[in-house]
Amino acid sequence: MSKKIAILATNGFEESELKSPKEHLEQQGWTAHIISPESGIIKAWVEKDWGKEYNVDKTIGESSASDYDALVLPGGVINPDQLRTNDEALNFVKDFFTQHKPVAAICHGPQILINAEAVQGRKLTSVNSISKDLKNAGAVWEDSEVVVDNGLVTSRTPEDLPAFNAKLVEEINEGKHEDQNL
Repeated sequence: MSKKIAILATNGFEESELKSPKEHLEQQGWTAHIISPESGIIKAWVEKDWGKEYNVDKTIGESSASDYDALVLPGGVINPDQLRTNDEALNFVKDFFTQHKPVAAICHGPQILINAEAVQGRKLTSVNSISKDLKNAGAVWEDSEVVVDNGLVTSRTPEDLPAFNAKLVEEINEGKHEDQNL
């Protein structure tokens, strides 16, 4: 069955954390759209410098959570820092939770979930440098390669991408999670 997945990103996303899930989802025969606040192109960050440019499929304003089966939030330092202060992006993220759809975030991506008020009481992981932020926001943080909590998939770093991608596909195949809400 064909699925559509939204990948929410802006300039400064960690390239592997967008590219690897996108390719893995497309290998399932699914469609993965890059959704961004801006149209045109967005630029990746690779370790210590700018990376490749990626075409934006749709802006947030042209998108709705109801159009997609799941949401992916890649990390990077700049990307989540921009998106977590963008009300339109936060509302887009919140809609996936209220519609009980799988959401996946890796590395610094869970910072967006803090501002979307979606971490309270949830088990998750992230890059270690934001673990205190997540705990302070009420998350139950653990240092594991992948953590799943009622459709919410989280991982720590690009090294965890194989486990992250596998769990993401598993959660999308399971469909809606009635306990997945704000």
